[in-house]
Amino acid sequence: MKVRQKLRQAIDSLYAGGQATAEAYTPLVLKCVRVNDVGQAKRLQSHMDLHCFTPNDTFLHNRLLHMYARLGKISDARNLFDKMPQRDIISWNTILSAYAKSGSVENLRALFYKMPFRDSVSYNTVIAGLAGSGFSSQALEVFLRMNREGFEPTEYTHVSLLNACSRLLDLRKGKQIHGRICVGVLGRNVFVWNALTDMYAKCGEIDKARWLFDRTDNKNVVSWNSLIAGYLKNGQPKKCIDLFQEMQLGGFKPDDVTVSNVLGAYFQSGLVDEAIEVFNLIKNKDKVSWTTMIVGYVQNGKEEDALNLFAKMLAEGVKPDSFTISSVISSCAKLAYLCNGQVVHGKAILLGVDNDLLVSSALVDMYCKCGITKEAWIVFDMMPSRNVVSWNAMIRGYAQNGQDLEALVLYEKLLQQKLKPDSITFVAVLSACNHAGLIEEGRIYFDSISKRYALVPTLDHYACMINLLGRSGCMTEAIDLVNNMPHEPNSLIWSTLLSVCAIKGDIENGEMAAKHLFELEPLNAGPYIMLSNMYATCGRWEDVASVRSLMKSKNVKKFAAYSWIEIDNEVHKFVAEDATHPQTEIIYEELGRLIKKLQEAGFMPDTKLVLHNVEEEEKFASICYHSEKLALAYGLIKNPHATTPIRIMKNIRVCGDCHMFMKLVSKVIGRPIILRDSNRFHHFVGGSCSCKDYW
Repeated sequence: MKVRQKLRQAIDSLYAGGQATAEAYTPLVLKCVRVNDVGQAKRLQSHMDLHCFTPNDTFLHNRLLHMYARLGKISDARNLFDKMPQRDIISWNTILSAYAKSGSVENLRALFYKMPFRDSVSYNTVIAGLAGSGFSSQALEVFLRMNREGFEPTEYTHVSLLNACSRLLDLRKGKQIHGRICVGVLGRNVFVWNALTDMYAKCGEIDKARWLFDRTDNKNVVSWNSLIAGYLKNGQPKKCIDLFQEMQLGGFKPDDVTVSNVLGAYFQSGLVDEAIEVFNLIKNKDKVSWTTMIVGYVQNGKEEDALNLFAKMLAEGVKPDSFTISSVISSCAKLAYLCNGQVVHGKAILLGVDNDLLVSSALVDMYCKCGITKEAWIVFDMMPSRNVVSWNAMIRGYAQNGQDLEALVLYEKLLQQKLKPDSITFVAVLSACNHAGLIEEGRIYFDSISKRYALVPTLDHYACMINLLGRSGCMTEAIDLVNNMPHEPNSLIWSTLLSVCAIKGDIENGEMAAKHLFELEPLNAGPYIMLSNMYATCGRWEDVASVRSLMKSKNVKKFAAYSWIEIDNEVHKFVAEDATHPQTEIIYEELGRLIKKLQEAGFMPDTKLVLHNVEEEEKFASICYHSEKLALAYGLIKNPHATTPIRIMKNIRVCGDCHMFMKLVSKVIGRPIILRDSNRFHHFVGGSCSCKDYW
């Protein structure tokens, strides 16, 4: 403080004395630089300007210029630079460095090309600045010019260039730079070797990266991180985990980057508990580690855990970014937790990331998966920019919610925007054709995938077409499509065909599809149950017993069908004939009242859909108390006078009786019901369903 005070007093005296010489200015400039006093430095500069002081060389101005640049005072540095009566290479390089460090790429490039002369420092500074700001191609172009002019790159230049190649995934140029390093004198520099390891790993040559890593002298944490991240990126999570353990045994302390990658490796391996252990050991959890855990939960089907962890993250005062928010919104979408999704949407607005492309696209998807396409459209319509992912979310959302024509109209608008549809776009478009029964349009769209857009139709596209053809009565064409596919039919293809055969009552082709599924997925209960149900529908009880015996011999376990409903931000789950809910008695009373009311209107539960060889009374009880009916009854109990839609989710496809039941209830109570099953949304309004009974 005393030094600064004396400096100010000295400059006060300078102003009192009038004009000064270089000998008077020099010690004052050096003191300003030593104590980083920008304010007094600017006073000195003003005094020089006031008295038209012109130094004999660039020393004084360069010292001030360097201080401004070092302290991030870019405008002050440029102001002085423009006023300097003479500039040398140091002056030019100093302002170049300021622009490079601040990420001001346009100013950096403009100044570089204005320079009357350049040296190796000029080139190295610009290359580092461009590469560090993500302008990788331009960095490589400047390097070529540097080469032509005969300047030698430093080790830091090589690191910048290798980082640029890593971002561009340009292995060829990376190898060329590696060759230059080998013939130079930088071969054992740890920073260069780290950059080489990272470049080869990111470009897919992980074995070469390992070879370099093993021969790196004086490894540091960055060395280990480069290879750990490389193994994760190349789909080798086990090697990533093994290397992490080797790193610890070697006495290296992992940093945040290490932990984030290792967490990702555990999640990629499905080792959720191990990931939790590592996460709990982190003393100071940052945004990256929290986000990695949330994303890992989502990837491993633990969406509720992701939401709980997000709540803890906020409670710890850690500010989420757009990637965190989009992952949490995706969890809400998968669970169809509308209330939670709306809360996260509000948080995104408060954080100012609601217009982020990733977040907006996730919000569109979430609202669609909660059955509210109007809200999804509002978000979509307000997006400042959109990519194919955004359009896909809205098109798919319309298709899933029975707004098939809206989906196809939006697809045409996508084309008008000169955007190229991708594979996911066509899955959504073909799904819309499937739900609407538009067989000719479906054929045209399917053919356009390869003929118009030069894409290769995927198994998902073939599954959509098989579904469309089979449901439209073109079973022979559907079978031909399966037999003539360029791909080997997988479980998706055979399960689609089996589903169509079940709807059409085609036992012969259904048996063929089921046989393939028994081989491909011997422990998946779905095909066994579907084939058994087909036999039961025809009264072939011996075949039903045979399929069930086969399941027992293979130890195939049936998965539980359940439904859930969100009331007052709390989720309530039900299974068929559930008796575990605290309000079970009231729920059954309400459901009985509804059934009686519908029976008075002429509705009778369709006991033919109970595919068990039991008495009629037992069939009646079984079909009346399916999980979605119990969820509906509970929703009516909790909000008996509301007019908003009742939202119910089910983990398998809704049965025909429940579908009819929901239609009639929506008419009797005069209230919409939205049911999301494993296949699509059913919007029941006034006795009709959005699926047009094409479920």
